[in-house]
Amino acid sequence: MSKILTIARWEFLEKVKTKSFIISLVITPLIIIMFSILPTLLTQKEDLRTKLIGVVDTSGIYFYKLVDELEQYKLDNFQPNYILLNLADDKKSLKQLKIEADKDVTDSKIEGFLFILNGGTDSLRVEYRSEKLGGFRDVRNFEEKINKIRIQNELNARGIDPSIAEFVQSGVDIEQIKIEKSGKEGKQNFLVVFFSAFIFIMLLMMMVIYSGQLLVRSLIEEKSNRLIEILISSCTSEQLLAGKILGLSALGLTQIVIWSLIGITLVGGAVIPPAAFDNILIMLVYFITGFIFYTTIFVGIGSIVTTEQEAQQMTTYISLILILPVVVAMPAIQNPESLMVKVMSYIPLTIPSIMLLRFKIAPVPLIDIIITLSIMFVSTIVTLKIAAKIFRIGILSYGKKPTIKELIQWSKEE
Repeated sequence: MSKILTIARWEFLEKVKTKSFIISLVITPLIIIMFSILPTLLTQKEDLRTKLIGVVDTSGIYFYKLVDELEQYKLDNFQPNYILLNLADDKKSLKQLKIEADKDVTDSKIEGFLFILNGGTDSLRVEYRSEKLGGFRDVRNFEEKINKIRIQNELNARGIDPSIAEFVQSGVDIEQIKIEKSGKEGKQNFLVVFFSAFIFIMLLMMMVIYSGQLLVRSLIEEKSNRLIEILISSCTSEQLLAGKILGLSALGLTQIVIWSLIGITLVGGAVIPPAAFDNILIMLVYFITGFIFYTTIFVGIGSIVTTEQEAQQMTTYISLILILPVVVAMPAIQNPESLMVKVMSYIPLTIPSIMLLRFKIAPVPLIDIIITLSIMFVSTIVTLKIAAKIFRIGILSYGKKPTIKELIQWSKEE
């Protein structure tokens, strides 16, 4: 046991003093927070300048009413958000008006233009033509006002009070409340749920990839300079394996503690909402078991590769598996009871990330927690035993990379 602790301490101290580890302690959470918060801030950011918008409306029904309706949108300096330019001309054909308006856009004379077809009929069609896509806020504003004018026109034609249109279009916002068996209830904000789950999954992914590659690189270096042979001469391969996993796990726990302190600080500064840390204790259990599970896989990989290129190729596949839960995060939040989410909850390679996600979406049944943790513990033990057998032979193997058949044979040896 003393040799295992000695190896673990040496492995920990060697890695914790590296510049890359120290930088990752601060840079990693900052990058994840930036990726999580920045898109929201950018989408919520208001326009900084007035936009000149053309309108081609040969029916003459919508232009002046749009001018009145869009006056409510102002910039921070109280200047109008939009100025509308009437591009309709009775002397020109619709096709000619469209060509000229397109040219005004490409010449940067106007931001874009609304091309209104069949304005006085039931088959109204509207296009917003511009050089760039993605002006979702602008299009939403135009849609809202054109639909409002259309409804008011129809009510007027039928002799109904147009003020009814205000009531018809005043929707009711449904507020989501998450109810727990204890009777506790809380407001569910989709962005908080999504990005808090995203942050934990990304932290696990980056921590596993960074630590795993660090371990693999260390093993390759020890094999190349024959240091591994000196280590094996003073301890068994099992002790060396246990020491490396223990040392790397301690390194991972150090990262978790420091990142937790950063998270608490950000909560105090209202950068991260407290709701992001709901179910944090059970989530940490999955986080740690997942880290140890992946670490044993990286140990096995590190013992059989001999070059950086081979290591990069092997670790890329594991990295892709870690990214998978990030890809399915959005559909999983929208449909947490889907078969795909449930199946991935029982696959060892995806259990940690998927369960981190599920805890942020809805209450997880106790039986699911017991089953998934049992699978993780058993999988980790089995993987550790297989990795130990491969590690015992692989660390002293030089030259060509072993075949699948050889790896199976190594894993069967006692």
